[in-house]
Amino acid sequence: MLSIKSISKTYAGRTLFANASLQVNRRDRIGVVGRNGSGKSTLLSIILDETSPDSGEIAMERGSRVGFLPQESAPIGDETVIELACSFSPEFIAAAWRLGALGQAQGGDPTNDDYETFEAAGGGGLVAKARQILGGLGFKESDFDRLAKELSGGWIMRAHLARLLVQEPDLLMLDEPTNHLDLHSLIWLQGYLHGYPGAILLISHDREFLNQIAHHIVELEGGRATRYTGNYERYLVQREASEAQWLAAYENQQKEIERLMKFVDRFRAKNTKATQAQSKLKQIERMEKIEAPFVSRKKMNFTFPQPARSGQRVIALRGVAKAYGDLQVYRSLDLEVERQQRIVLVGPNGAGKSTLLKILAGVLGHDAGERDLGHNVQPGYFAQHRAETLDLNRTVLEEMLDTPVNVTEESARTLLGGFLFSDDDVFKKVGVLSGGEKSRLALAKLLLNPPNFLLLDEPTTHLDMGSIDTVIEALSQFRGTLVFISHDVHFIRKVASHVIHVEQGQLRHYPGPYDYFLDKTGQQSSRAAQTSLANGAPMKGGSPAGRGDAKTRKRREAEQRQALSKKRKGKQAVIDKLEARIAALEERQGEITSLLELPETYATGGQAQQLNRELMQINDDHERCSDEWSIAVDELNAIV
Repeated sequence: MLSIKSISKTYAGRTLFANASLQVNRRDRIGVVGRNGSGKSTLLSIILDETSPDSGEIAMERGSRVGFLPQESAPIGDETVIELACSFSPEFIAAAWRLGALGQAQGGDPTNDDYETFEAAGGGGLVAKARQILGGLGFKESDFDRLAKELSGGWIMRAHLARLLVQEPDLLMLDEPTNHLDLHSLIWLQGYLHGYPGAILLISHDREFLNQIAHHIVELEGGRATRYTGNYERYLVQREASEAQWLAAYENQQKEIERLMKFVDRFRAKNTKATQAQSKLKQIERMEKIEAPFVSRKKMNFTFPQPARSGQRVIALRGVAKAYGDLQVYRSLDLEVERQQRIVLVGPNGAGKSTLLKILAGVLGHDAGERDLGHNVQPGYFAQHRAETLDLNRTVLEEMLDTPVNVTEESARTLLGGFLFSDDDVFKKVGVLSGGEKSRLALAKLLLNPPNFLLLDEPTTHLDMGSIDTVIEALSQFRGTLVFISHDVHFIRKVASHVIHVEQGQLRHYPGPYDYFLDKTGQQSSRAAQTSLANGAPMKGGSPAGRGDAKTRKRREAEQRQALSKKRKGKQAVIDKLEARIAALEERQGEITSLLELPETYATGGQAQQLNRELMQINDDHERCSDEWSIAVDELNAIV
């Protein structure tokens, strides 16, 4: 469908791509990863023909439709949410209104052309699909007729995502699609994309999302685009093995060059050996030099001041009520948080998670009840507006060092490096930073001098994977108390030790990590758990109705789990076998490629031809096995 051949691109003397190539086929699920500034967004821009490569070719299959969701902003006019989601064409929207498909008929009587235009684009089915997708992404029925421009930027991006899913382009390109989603909408999107009929090319810093969606990972690094088979976790394993092989090959070549140069240095002045020395020099010149491995993943190693110790009871809410006008969020809420608990708040969109976090932080008042803060408790609340408290006239480093505790410049710069502020970046004025950069700086500063009661609302938004690891590492050292909201399942699993499910003004406690919550809610995956909870499915220990049939129900559930488990194990065995075959083929590909680079290979008659024929067969087998692997993974993901 899409072929990128040997593209090169340089910005301000810095090489993003050097003869990079990529092939995208129908039904591919490709995640693009790389350091900040490695060229991920530029690659999408080149595919969209918004940016031209310095050299190379981009070829798209004729008639293929491309859809793109940018990371931050997308155009918006005077359309309603449902109009935006259904924006197949202006003619379709006008016809749909006249036919009453979007609500009460508007714009005069429908004509025959209206019927034809409406039906040609999908008719009522397309409108129903748009409503379903909007609902999955967290919109309420009452939101559909609102002007999209009245919404926040995050909700506008959700509406644009709905538009793309309704249109179903042949190639769907998504740049950080999870940034503006809550956990429920994220899990819904994962499930929806599993059945998407086209190819998907996405940039994401959400590991769990990549693990759920991607069948291939393309890593951009050092000007190269390296493709790996499997999801993100399998990519990490393959990359480590590849880097080890690369380092070994580089070191072996350097040893060989050193050996040859010793001969040259020793005998180049001797008449009897000069010819041999010159031959050794030419041998070195003919070598295809292996570049030194590029090392960009450094282990963060830093410590930061620990907060003062609080009392055992950090905070208590008793009979708390909160309403926004006629909307009653909480009526009589009780909650106690104890020292060193790490609580994640989960629940459907609009359940009141952010409201609860703000009440705990003391940044939002409540209508009734008591908020009792414990002994020596110092709350600290992180939200997007926190970046507005930064001094715009300071440099990044000066702002970082403006803290009441004694912090060395080295410690501050180490932590800043984990949040993508390196080298001269630390001397930039805060006022010239982007919104995302200010948020990163505010979070880094908070972790450098944390209060003993941290309340974080989506702390990983706009962070890359290295920075997320930095936050996780920092919080692993944190000896205070933490309550947070996040849609990043990897982050939740690494940080949370206690889960509170918030729904319809009620709290349900799960005194264990995220997987314990999944187990107790009777689900087999985070996707199934969040979907069922969002749809209001009962959890274990819920409604007393049906207890008379509890044994029968439990037996049937156990039988269903066993059947699903057996089916999944069988499909997983097929996947494991294919992955082993793909790994063997890739290993042989490397061996043959190395042999074909040796001059000796061409000295023996027919050896090079034989190796080329074998390589062609291996390439065919690799493509076939990769396609079978993709199908098998889709089938495994469908077993829920």
